[in-house]
Parts: sequence; C-alpha cells; structure tokens
Amino acid sequence: MLPQSIPNLLSLADRVAVVVGGTSGIGLALSLGLAAAGADVVASARREQQVSETATAIEQLGRRTLRIASDVGDRASLQSLCDRTLEQFGKVDILVNCAGRIRRAPTLTFPEDQWNEILDTNLTGTLRGCQIFGAPMLERGYGRIVNIASLNTFVSLNEVAAYAASKAAVAALTRSLAVEWSRRGVLVNAVAPGVFRTALNAELLDSTPRGQELLLRTPMARFGRTEEVVGAVVYLASEAASYVSGQTLAVDGGFLASGVNQ
Repeated sequence: MLPQSIPNLLSLADRVAVVVGGTSGIGLALSLGLAAAGADVVASARREQQVSETATAIEQLGRRTLRIASDVGDRASLQSLCDRTLEQFGKVDILVNCAGRIRRAPTLTFPEDQWNEILDTNLTGTLRGCQIFGAPMLERGYGRIVNIASLNTFVSLNEVAAYAASKAAVAALTRSLAVEWSRRGVLVNAVAPGVFRTALNAELLDSTPRGQELLLRTPMARFGRTEEVVGAVVYLASEAASYVSGQTLAVDGGFLASGVNQ
C-alpha cells in the first residue's frame, strides 16, 4: 500500500484542538497555525478580551471556535473548558499546553511562594490540562497532546532556576504520560522553543548583554519568529507523527547544538 501524500498526513481537517495559553506570543501563533492547518481551534487563557480577539482571528480563517476563558491554576475552569468544548464539538483531538510564567532572580534568595507559583503554572498546570483532556481522549482511544517545554529543559540560563526546574519536569511528565497512554491511542510529546522575540521580551533581547549572549549562542544568528514553532506542533498533532510519542522536539535555531560560535 502506498503511503498517504505528505499534505494529507499533515492535514488537521476535521480535528478539534484546544490551546491552553493560546492567546498571546507563541500560544497565539500556535492557535492560528493549527487553524490554518484545518483544525477547529479553541484558544483559551485568563484574559477574556484576548480570548475574544483570538477567536475572531480563528473565525476569519474559516474555522470554528469558542470564547472561553480559563486559568491553569484553577482545575474547575479547565474542566469547564473541556466540558463546553465537548458539548459543542463532540470531541477534542488535540491539546496544546502553552500557559507559563517566568521570573528572574538569584536562586539563593528566591521566595518560596514565587517558586511554588511558577511550578504550579508551568508543571502542575500542564498536568491538570493533561488529566482533564486526557480522560475523554483515553475513553475515545485517540488523542494528541503537545506540551511546551523550553531550552531550560536541557540547559540552565542564569537566575531562572524555578522556570528551569518546571520545564525539565514538563519533559519528564511528557515521557511518563507517553509510557502510560500511548498504547491507548493518546500520543504525548513536547516542543522546546528556542529564543523567540515577543512583545514581552523584545527589549531584553535587543538591548541587554543577556540578549547579545543568547544571539551569539544561536547558530542561525537570529531570534525565532513565533510562527516558526507552528510546523513542529502541527507535525506532532498530525498523522505524520503517528509513531512518535514521549519526545521533546527542540525548535531553537541550533542553540542546543552550539558550543563555540566564534
């Protein structure tokens, strides 16, 4: 039997995707990218205005959506997001966990409450999403979950220990769920973005020694554009990745391969 054509393998037509943290930065790019690949997409986050604006952009691509705010720190809000999506569409094929937070400060004096907040959002929030949306996927025998990891999953950047710990744990959680769920039709992978310019970090990247060092460490000699993460997530969400589970795919311009660049 001849394999399907590549365009068909990568198509997300008739799929339903939920992107948690999907209304700004990389999450917004992923919401729109999944819609452009053919999926109906529910992009959710805490701010209702951003949810509504993103939903309008998804509808302009000809896809269906819902306007539902949620908070990864609030299990009930994620459950409501899942329930309402299932009520409207009858299924969730794809989940992308993209909500996150970071704070830079010396680890020696890092406040424990802020440490816990970062781990609760980045790690436990990812777990909540996987548990809540994974349950109907496992019942149905089909699902694609893509968690968002980080360069910090693999290497340390100065004074972001809580973020690094949380993102290393996201990769471990991804592998653990893949071991438990793959045989039941739910494939769990992660994407580790490199350094991407967004509205929140543009000044740091363009005007500080830290930004200069990050650029020097990137063999492609430029920062990423948020839409450049889309291909990896579409791939992992599609039938092209039907035998891929438990992996963390770096989209980093060569950063993790870098040693001496000069």
